[in-house]
Amino acid sequence: MIKPFLLFLLVSLFLNSSHSQNTIQPDEFKKVSIDSSLSWMKSNTDNVDVFHTIGLQTLKRALQNQDSNTLAEIHEELANWHGYNGLFSPDSVVYHSEKTLMYYQKSNNKTKVADTYRTLAIDYINTRQLEKAQDVLFKAISLYEELENTAGLGNAYRTLGTLHEVLEEPKESIKYTNKAIEIFEKNENYPLLAIAQFNLIKGYGNLGEFEKAYLAAEYCLEIVRTKAQEEIFVPVRALSYRGEVAIKAKDYKLALEDFTQAWELCVANIGEERCATYRTEIGQVYLLQNNYTEALKHLKVGVTAYEAQGQTGIVQQYLDLSESYKQLGDFENALLYKDKANENIKNTLESKIANLETETIIKYETRKKDDALEAQEALLKQKGRVQTLIIIIASLLAVLLIAMLYFFNKNKKTTRLIKAKNSENELLLKEIHHRVKNNLELVKSLISLQSAELEDSATKDAMIASQNRVQSMGLIHQKLYQGANLGSIDMKDYFVNLSDGILDTFNAEDKIKVECAMEQLELDVDTAVPIGLIVNELLTNALKYAFPEKSKGKIEISLSQPNPETLTLKVTDNGIGKTADTTSKGTGFGTQLIKLLTLQLNGVMEEKNDNGTAILFQFKTKTAA
Repeated sequence: MIKPFLLFLLVSLFLNSSHSQNTIQPDEFKKVSIDSSLSWMKSNTDNVDVFHTIGLQTLKRALQNQDSNTLAEIHEELANWHGYNGLFSPDSVVYHSEKTLMYYQKSNNKTKVADTYRTLAIDYINTRQLEKAQDVLFKAISLYEELENTAGLGNAYRTLGTLHEVLEEPKESIKYTNKAIEIFEKNENYPLLAIAQFNLIKGYGNLGEFEKAYLAAEYCLEIVRTKAQEEIFVPVRALSYRGEVAIKAKDYKLALEDFTQAWELCVANIGEERCATYRTEIGQVYLLQNNYTEALKHLKVGVTAYEAQGQTGIVQQYLDLSESYKQLGDFENALLYKDKANENIKNTLESKIANLETETIIKYETRKKDDALEAQEALLKQKGRVQTLIIIIASLLAVLLIAMLYFFNKNKKTTRLIKAKNSENELLLKEIHHRVKNNLELVKSLISLQSAELEDSATKDAMIASQNRVQSMGLIHQKLYQGANLGSIDMKDYFVNLSDGILDTFNAEDKIKVECAMEQLELDVDTAVPIGLIVNELLTNALKYAFPEKSKGKIEISLSQPNPETLTLKVTDNGIGKTADTTSKGTGFGTQLIKLLTLQLNGVMEEKNDNGTAILFQFKTKTAA
């Protein structure tokens, strides 16, 4: 019997040598730890033989332990494998990416959540779920901003550029791609800098600015040659995209050179079989040059490769192949591939109008059964009339559907643009509050440094009071950019944080307890700032004068809204209070500030001294007409 440590050693040797072995048995992975299986998956994404089986086995075992982070990593590797090898439907990539996101969210790994939002956006783009792609991209951008992750932010902007390229909005694509490029250049991230040029090549090409597109392609190739030689597939795609631009510019010589070089580079790295579809691009250029023999040679291989991959929805490649056969006099094959293209067009149209056509098909099937009783000649005539009727109705329905789709997509595009602008504005507003809070923190720090050099106690107290006032305003802006609602502030949470800061300033956490006896109440910033300053002054006064000689005590804050037009603020302490003959202490500035702020809020103030001090305010939230 093999001892546990020996079994682990043997399996480790097996895992490390898996690339050189031709017969990896999935059942052997049942004996190793989940972590070991996951490690093997991460280094064998190109394995098309047993990766999927081993991955699903590992996932099944991990589900029994319910470790969110491990489950997320397994789904992530499965998504990478599906995306890299393309053996299954693109929906498989989306499924595993969505599971990855769910489990990273459960593990509260914000960086991984942001990364997964971005990769999920790419998967949504590949499956034409463009609205979902936009939603998750803005979530990724918001998280990267919060985490101050510039590398992730650059990736998100690049993907946003790709999304706008798919949406046929080249100017927006170029704008966001240039934002990404600025970050990549600053971080010296040359692989991503090269890949970002793809959006510029296609964007400038679609705008007809061909020279700019060529420059972007050349810059991409130069980066790979000098800074990122390990990126073997980037030149393949760059050359292919430049070839497409050259076709638009009618520079067929450059297009042929680029497509041929892209195909040869691909073959040199992963072999002829997996690169055969690139030959349809070469064939397309030969067809445009009227070189039908060469066009046929490349198109046949490329189309066969598409069919072998199960991509039965191709149309243009079939039409190009049909045209080549036609020009060479092979009308039988020309008709065959023309029919295949038409069949794919027909299938696409039929899938769109299937629901509208159902009633007509039922009538046709019923009539066909009745006509079976009639003579053969009558049956054929009847079938001809019914088929003509179906074609007419289907054509009318197709026109109606196309019109409906046009207006639907137009409205959806407008909605998407509005949502994008709203998301951008929200990010900008959060950034403004963040910067205001940082500036107020800087002012507070400067006051603190200045007060540390003062020897006069009265002046020093005034500086500390000013420091606390700045802190109370800074805390408002902090709550605004951290909260979900940019227009209002939860006052209870604000009071708790404000009192903690003031207690820390006076080093009174151990002797004075501050309680917020109130329900959650949200106020707008114009109301919250003056109320925050009032409470700051009252807390400061209580800590300075209500509890002499380090005596212990309690301060209670409450804020309520008895009706929509009134706010009631009450601050009480159980300190020594004050009597009619008590001498006023301090400069009196704080008292003046409280009175001015009370007038600003259309309020009145009442003070009581009974077993301490209680100050009550009534504010009018709406000015009388």
